[in-house]
Amino acid sequence: MLLARARAIHLERDVAVAVVRGIAQILAVGSVLLLLLRGPRWTGVFLLVGMTIAAATTSARRARGVPGAFRVSLTSIGLGAGSVIALMAWAGVIDTAITALVPIGSMIVANAMNTNSLALNRFRSDVESHVGLIETALALGAGAKETVSPYVHAACEASLIPAIDSLRSLGIVWIPGLMTGMLLSGSEPIYAAIYQFVMIALIFSASGLTALASTLLIRTYAFSPAEQLTLRRGPSAAG
Repeated sequence: MLLARARAIHLERDVAVAVVRGIAQILAVGSVLLLLLRGPRWTGVFLLVGMTIAAATTSARRARGVPGAFRVSLTSIGLGAGSVIALMAWAGVIDTAITALVPIGSMIVANAMNTNSLALNRFRSDVESHVGLIETALALGAGAKETVSPYVHAACEASLIPAIDSLRSLGIVWIPGLMTGMLLSGSEPIYAAIYQFVMIALIFSASGLTALASTLLIRTYAFSPAEQLTLRRGPSAAG
């Protein structure tokens, strides 16, 4: 933080709030899980729904100025993470016990949230930087979808870079925490490695679906029904 401040990079408030919130939230989640460990399996679903709403709220706040940011975030994260979790739970890949479903599901939701935030911010940045070009194209008769199509593709690709890099460097650059925990608990290394790869693949799948949904939805919200550009430089409501 001292180095950041010396370079006039003002992150003190964001970092302080993130640290305090992170500690408070993880303690709260631990307490809730402790109370729910012996509860029925369906309570895990409610926890994941709550996490998805919280993730959408966080992502929307990060994407201030993007019209309909919360609705886009909730739909995209819910579709991306929710469909993957539901499908894998139905297939038996993820245990539906709270002790397994919630921790694994939360990892998928969190990564979907990060992907969504990156997609929205990249799209906003690109559109704000090319407002004149977009409005000129609209004035010349181009369709709204056509004018922002390059920025949609760029946002989708950029938002998936972290997920692709994580998958590409798995086992070489980093050993994920889930595999480490399984090894420390005495699991066979091969089993732990395979299970970890499956989890990373699930996270990547959820991130991909989230990125696609997010960029397609925000393309609609960026224009009025009359195909006028509503996404402009400057803060506005994110809801």
